[in-house]
Amino acid sequence: MSGISGLRTWVAERPPAAGTAVMATGVISIGLRLAGVEVVSRIFLVPACLAWLTLAATFAVRLAGQRGRWAEESRDPAALTAVAATAVLGTRISLLGVQPLAEALLALAALLWPVLLVSVLRNWGRRMPGAVFLCCVATQALAVLAATLAGAEATAWLAHAALVLFWLGLLLYALALPRFDSRQVLQGPGDHWIAGGALSISALAGARLISADSARLYLWNKDDSGVLHQVTAILLVLDLACYAVLVLAELARPRTRYGLLRWATVFSMGMTATATLAVSAALNVSWLSGPGKVLVWVAVAVWLAAAAGAMLAARAGHRGPRETGAPDVTSTARQ
Repeated sequence: MSGISGLRTWVAERPPAAGTAVMATGVISIGLRLAGVEVVSRIFLVPACLAWLTLAATFAVRLAGQRGRWAEESRDPAALTAVAATAVLGTRISLLGVQPLAEALLALAALLWPVLLVSVLRNWGRRMPGAVFLCCVATQALAVLAATLAGAEATAWLAHAALVLFWLGLLLYALALPRFDSRQVLQGPGDHWIAGGALSISALAGARLISADSARLYLWNKDDSGVLHQVTAILLVLDLACYAVLVLAELARPRTRYGLLRWATVFSMGMTATATLAVSAALNVSWLSGPGKVLVWVAVAVWLAAAAGAMLAARAGHRGPRETGAPDVTSTARQ
C-alpha cells in the first residue's frame, strides 16, 4: 500500500514542465526513424508512451480533484507541454501506421490547445524564460501531426488546417520573441533552448506540409508551394544558427547540474536534428541528410545524459526543479 501511495504522491507532484521529457523522447524517436534506425526508434517510443501516460494521469488527477491547482498551473507556459507532447507522440504513432490512434491524439491535443493557449497568453509577462516559446511549439506540433495525417490519409482539409496552424505558430513566435529574457541564453537552466526548438518544429511543420502534397490532393499551387519552400528553408537556417549560438553559450557558461528543464534542451536538440532530416527530404537537399543524422546521435547522447541525471536525482530524493537547482517556471514567468 505504501508503494501505491508513494506512486500517487509522485504523480501528483509532477510539475507542468515534466511534459518536456515526453516531447524530448518522442521527437528523438521520430528523428531516429527519419535517420533510418527503426529498431532504436521503436525502443525510444516505449518510454515516450509510458511518460505520456504519466503526464495524462497527472493532468486528469489535477483536473478532477485539484481544480484550483489546475487553474493555477494552466497559466504557466509549461502547461502547453501537454499539447505539444500529445501531438509529438501522435506524429510518431502516425509514422508507425496506426492512424486511428494518431487521430485520437490529434483530437485530444486540439481540444486542449485553445483552452491552455488562451490561459497562457492572458498571463504573459515581461522578461520571460524560454518557456514563453511553447505557445509556438504547441501550435506547430498540432500542424506537424495534422500534416502528417493529411499525407498518410490523403485528407485535404487536414492539410489546410495544418497550414493555418503553421502561420499562426510563426505569428506566436514573433509575439513571444520580445518577451524572452535574452539573459537566459547564458543563465538559463535548459528551457532557453526552446527559442531554437520553436524554430525547428516550425521548419518541420513546413516540411511535413510540403511532403503532404501529392497527385491525389493538389494542395498548393506554384506560388503557395514556392512560399512554403522558401519559408521552410529560412526557418531551418535560422534554427541551425540559433543551435550554434546556444551551444557556444553552453560552452562559455557550462551548466552541468541536472534539472527538469534540461529536457527542454534535449527536445530542442532532437527537434533540430529531426527538422534537418525532414527538410532534406522535402526540399530534395540530399547533403543535409548527413549533418541531420549526426545531430540525431548528438541528441541521443544528450538524452542519455539527461536520463542519467534524472535517475541520480530521483535516487537522491529530488523532486522537481526547485530541488535540482532549476528555477520554478511559474515564478520566473511572472517576474
